[in-house]
Amino acid sequence: MIYLSGLVGFLLVFTAEARIGNSSQLQFCSETEQCLLFDLICETDQYEVRHYDSVKWVATDETSFFQEIAQVRAFRRLYDYITGANVNGTKIQMTTPVVVKIMDKKFWEMGVYTLYFLLPAEHQKDPPKPTNDKVYFRDTPDVNMYVLSYGGWMTSLSDKNKAYSLSSALDSAGAEYKKGFHYAVGYNSPMTLFNRHNEVWFVAEDDTVCSSSSEES
Repeated sequence: MIYLSGLVGFLLVFTAEARIGNSSQLQFCSETEQCLLFDLICETDQYEVRHYDSVKWVATDETSFFQEIAQVRAFRRLYDYITGANVNGTKIQMTTPVVVKIMDKKFWEMGVYTLYFLLPAEHQKDPPKPTNDKVYFRDTPDVNMYVLSYGGWMTSLSDKNKAYSLSSALDSAGAEYKKGFHYAVGYNSPMTLFNRHNEVWFVAEDDTVCSSSSEES
């Protein structure tokens, strides 16, 4: 019985960590060793529905009129954390994707942008404490996401246009999703010039919808 309990516990830990896995498992995740993995529930010609397991992120908030300025400031803060600005001076490997939570706002309004770095599997349970009090940890629950992928550079304009395209497709399909914000998701270094991969995420609510979709067996 003790052996069985231990085996079950080991499998649960392994399964949880496996959702942050080798980047070779995703074609568009090629610039870091570890990447956030997911289960594809279904897809249409306009979007995908994915399931993500609960994971831990390191995050920070930045207030600005402009998304690009907020992202640069927030990125620098989190990059400092993973390169040693923590109580142990630990260097933490970069993972992908980098995620930005973007609240709906008028272009003339100040906005709060939250930037997230995914913690690698070895730091999911007990990451070193940040030395900057503007940096904190956030656990995301098991969640289904509506996802639209696109190439090129992620800018405030491209992100806004893609978010509008995805929300319009979801509204037409009668899908329920959380409104008032979305996530802008990037997989590439600024030094990558070609074959870039970006995404827009909306959090799904209730039963997911894939009209005219090909269901995964």
